[in-house]
Amino acid sequence: MNVMHRPVAGPKAPERFFIGGRWIDPISRQTLKVVSPTTEELLMTYPEAGPADIDRAVSAARDAFDNGPWPRMSPSERAGYLRRVAGLLSERLEDIAQAWTVQVGAPISLTRKLVGQNPTLFNYYADLIETYPFVDDRTRDDGGKVKVVKEPVGVCAAITPWNAPLVLLSYKVSAALAAGCTMVAKPSPETPLEAYILAECIEKAGLPAGVFNIVPAGREGGDYLVRHKGIDKVAFTGSTGAGKHIAAVCAERLARVSLELGGKSAAVLLDDADFQAALPSLMVYTMPITGQVCFSLTRVLVPERREKEFLDLYLGAVSNIKVGDPMDPSTQMGPLTMARQRQRVEGYIAAGRAEGARIACGGGRPKGLDRGYYVEPTVFTGVTPHMKIVQEEIFGPVVSVMTYRDEDEAVAKANNSQYGLSGAVYTADPQRGYEMARKMRTGSITINGMIVDPKHPFGGFKQSGMGREGGPEGLDNYVETKTIHFAG
Repeated sequence: MNVMHRPVAGPKAPERFFIGGRWIDPISRQTLKVVSPTTEELLMTYPEAGPADIDRAVSAARDAFDNGPWPRMSPSERAGYLRRVAGLLSERLEDIAQAWTVQVGAPISLTRKLVGQNPTLFNYYADLIETYPFVDDRTRDDGGKVKVVKEPVGVCAAITPWNAPLVLLSYKVSAALAAGCTMVAKPSPETPLEAYILAECIEKAGLPAGVFNIVPAGREGGDYLVRHKGIDKVAFTGSTGAGKHIAAVCAERLARVSLELGGKSAAVLLDDADFQAALPSLMVYTMPITGQVCFSLTRVLVPERREKEFLDLYLGAVSNIKVGDPMDPSTQMGPLTMARQRQRVEGYIAAGRAEGARIACGGGRPKGLDRGYYVEPTVFTGVTPHMKIVQEEIFGPVVSVMTYRDEDEAVAKANNSQYGLSGAVYTADPQRGYEMARKMRTGSITINGMIVDPKHPFGGFKQSGMGREGGPEGLDNYVETKTIHFAG
């Protein structure tokens, strides 16, 4: 089965599920719809997995783990399969980029730059498991031998959101398969196409039947999957509210869980920062994918005495962002992904006004874009830490600029959040930046820029989640530790 027979501008709707190594017809009669964020027209209708379909997928993954060869292969054997998947994904990068743009509204110029992360992750974990200490020989005080072994956690459910569909799925699938786990993937109902491309690549790479299964579904299907007794671990990326629910459900049977959740990340420009040099990364990462990214730098802290200098630069750049058709390579910002997202963002803009913040630019719908879920890039000033727009994740192109008097106040304002996912510090002195980064309660910080590297861990403090994705730590998410003592 090839989902992508023609350019994704007119995507072919998936018709089957990939379960047990085969493309099979749905049992459920339910369907899901994908609506274009650019035209507001229906793109496609496709099957939604019901409980019986999910049961089949979990059963296939369970059998593949309990009885199949995948967990019992050597790391080098699994690595060979992962490299084949990486190579096949590399051949489909344009398909993946177009699917991302058409479903989400992310500019094609951006998606083409980012899709390479998918094969990178599979190649990275293929390399890592060939040196990863799956077996560690130790010695007890009495001279006896001990082996500490890392074994796959079991059958994993991967539940991923719509904003970066395949990248976020690849983080989970590449690490879990590398560890020897088997998987049931539930992509977001709004963005199924990339998961189907991955399934096609896994099928073509020849992985054993049942190692990877895909069952697209909405919230009810996701809840059914999370509660399924055949699932040993849930890996979730999405909202903090949904993450809390999943954690509570998993706690009932002590199923393993890792969560990459919301963020309200701060960019702190210290008093010695070069604002002109900081501008390029701020332009990319304060509102990436129309602000629909968990690590967006949505709170910008600047020295009180340099506020005007910063705003003159930043507002000028934001006002010149080209908003339009995401398939146009010159577009810098596309629409929000769904009608409910636009309503949400417009609600937060109204709340900011009501609480007394000032709109320095944006705040409405772009002129000439009457169709599509567009909102202007928006910057608030005159913001105080207690405001709703500062404390809550908006998930849209809305940034709050705050001032501070000294470094202690900057730290206090940066840390005044229930979230702790990412952040940035800008300074002329990297050592000073490092010291500031150590004071910020957040999982990932870049000094003088913004970097997310799949070969290094990413994840959050506080209500931004638990566990890490990427790097060796991402593999640790999918193993259990067993201690074997040799007596006598």
